Amino acid sequence: MSGGAEPDGRPTAGRGVAWLGTRDEQTRELMDAADADPVMLAKTYERFALVNAVVSGERAVYRDWVRPRLSPVWGTRLLDVGTGSADLPRRLLRWAHAEGLRLEVTAIDPDARAIAWARAQPAVPGLELVQTTSSVLADAGEHYDLVLSNHVLHHLDGQEFGALLADSERLAEFGGTVVHGDIERSRLGYAGFALGTLPFAPNLLRGSYIRADGLTSIRRSHTARELAAVLPAGWRVRRAFPSRLEVVWQADAAGRPR
Repeated sequence: MSGGAEPDGRPTAGRGVAWLGTRDEQTRELMDAADADPVMLAKTYERFALVNAVVSGERAVYRDWVRPRLSPVWGTRLLDVGTGSADLPRRLLRWAHAEGLRLEVTAIDPDARAIAWARAQPAVPGLELVQTTSSVLADAGEHYDLVLSNHVLHHLDGQEFGALLADSERLAEFGGTVVHGDIERSRLGYAGFALGTLPFAPNLLRGSYIRADGLTSIRRSHTARELAAVLPAGWRVRRAFPSRLEVVWQADAAGRPR
């Protein structure tokens, strides 16, 4: 397995990207540590919006999955799982409201630090921030028209991955759509992120975990073939730009996968 990374994003032990042929399940993102530096953590949350605007395909998510479900008359309920800084739901709400379309977002994260930071930002109409998990909401009988996540899957072990998919089916069982977007592990993607963030390491990204954790995230991520081999019946994997994968499940009104 691969080594870790220094806070500035330099790999430890001087290893190259040859490891990317195998998923690195051992190395953990620095920001996930219980003792993560609070100042660096806050800077990381602050910079998420800039980085995700480039690497997360948010406009395409809105165009392909969110906007087709919206209406100026009835409200659409969306659940954002593992919201982090809540930059994704804020953008989705802004785009929907700009078009006069009704959208309500519940953004959840089990990490109290993330929810506290997100709540400290200016309020956005239609956004509810909750420290909880998908399992708690599913057990409570909650249902949503859309269930999304962004860069969550690579954080999970096998049991957690399966539990999230099962929760998602329950949460969207009455005609809903689930889209879990994540990075696709590849040498090209790793090199692109490493080189693309290098000029910003001493300035824009300085004092954050963005670069180090971004490289770790790519090593922890899956390939399309790996995901297709483990997805339950009714799920499919879809490639998206740039170097992204979408794990998709859709149900009809009777709760049957379609």
